Amino acid sequence: MKLPLGLRALLLAALLLATFLATFLAPPPVTADADISAAAAGYSDVAQASAADAAHIPDARSGRTAAGHSAIAPRAAISSGRGSPRAGPLAAPAWSWPLSPRPAVLRAFDPPAKPWLSGHRGVDLETAFDGVPLKSPAAGTVSFVGTVVDRPVITVDHGNGLRSSFEPVASSLRAGSAVAEGDVLGQVQAGHCGPAPPCLHWGVRRGEDYVNPLAFVMDLRPSVLLPPLKQVRDAASDAGFDARPVRRRPRADTAAAAWL
Repeated sequence: MKLPLGLRALLLAALLLATFLATFLAPPPVTADADISAAAAGYSDVAQASAADAAHIPDARSGRTAAGHSAIAPRAAISSGRGSPRAGPLAAPAWSWPLSPRPAVLRAFDPPAKPWLSGHRGVDLETAFDGVPLKSPAAGTVSFVGTVVDRPVITVDHGNGLRSSFEPVASSLRAGSAVAEGDVLGQVQAGHCGPAPPCLHWGVRRGEDYVNPLAFVMDLRPSVLLPPLKQVRDAASDAGFDARPVRRRPRADTAAAAWL
């Protein structure tokens, strides 16, 4: 049975669209880096990065770090074990922001190319004042509360290998405390970004891999642009199909209803 030209053009357009989506939406291959032993076992996730990141705290007025790098320099990569970047597909956001209202990002996730190099293994979020409540972005169990170097730190284990660490945060919770999404973990203290503006450092690990915390609260997946309709029609025409739009006469009852 021979299909109408309009239906054949529609089927061709659907085939072209499916081919386009399969080509450009396929996730990139993930390569595993060589495993490197942890440099500081027993410390919290934030503590392992503090020394390397100390020289990269942004100036509150200029928005640039002591090394001259821009405070907002997003990196389109998820970092692998202990700091080296690894490409990987991003998922839709599933957590809530740890601060309310939604904070400004003073410094973005920027992991080092090698685990022993300086970088930024988390994000710095602006707070309006000292003492702002910190809320758990997802349900979990508090795994660490204490002072690392000179900063109060709290870490929450969310399960499935995911852990969030926050500093500087004063908390009355203890390790082993169960928390739900949105529960208050403590109060943000001054000291991480200098005297002003105050900020919260938030780091997330998946196993031993540093990952971008913003990927859990924002949709960082790239936008996909569909081909213009004219391009689809031209391709259908080149293939011998009549891709002109089908014009239908309105039914009598529809035309009459327009005058009511």
